[in-house]
Amino acid sequence: MNSFMLKFGLVVAGGAIQGLGMGVFLFPHSIPSGGAGGITVLLGYLFHIGMGLALWIVNTSLLFLGVKYLGKRFALWTLLSITVTSLSVDFFEQIIFVKNRSLLLDLLFGSVFLGTGIGILMRQGVSNGGVGVIAIIISVKKRILPGRPLFFLNFFIFLFVALIIDWKLIFLALISQWISTKVVDMICEISFQKTYTLGWRKKP
Repeated sequence: MNSFMLKFGLVVAGGAIQGLGMGVFLFPHSIPSGGAGGITVLLGYLFHIGMGLALWIVNTSLLFLGVKYLGKRFALWTLLSITVTSLSVDFFEQIIFVKNRSLLLDLLFGSVFLGTGIGILMRQGVSNGGVGVIAIIISVKKRILPGRPLFFLNFFIFLFVALIIDWKLIFLALISQWISTKVVDMICEISFQKTYTLGWRKKP
């Protein structure tokens, strides 16, 4: 029971932290937080729907891959994380107002919060949803850290979003991904037992 409650708390915390990074710092500049975030920004741009709802729809749709390859328990935990994240995006957008915004500072803080949240989730064997599901599948099968596959998967989605909305977004998105994936790998490498939660070991 204690281990369950600890994991539950960490999943909620991870989802809320990445929701903070998205809702307060990245989405106000239409900076995609990742592959799912890129699709979310695109849906919001084209159909004018709330970012939190759009993010939940995208992540839930992609979650079916996790059910097939990683099991129902993984899917349930991931459903919890993406629900908390989506609610957090809407919640923080409404209660936190940033005056005199700086694009560079928002990019930095948003990326660090995003990477911290994703890293906490992945250490618990839980995806942040979207292409994070695919990144975890790759990391488990190849026994590598998830940051690199996450970066390349997101890159191709950013290209598409940039074509539709604005080319400058791809540069901001790539900078955000570089920072956040570095944070993800730093958190995934932290272990008192020298092993990783998902069962991978760092290659020598």
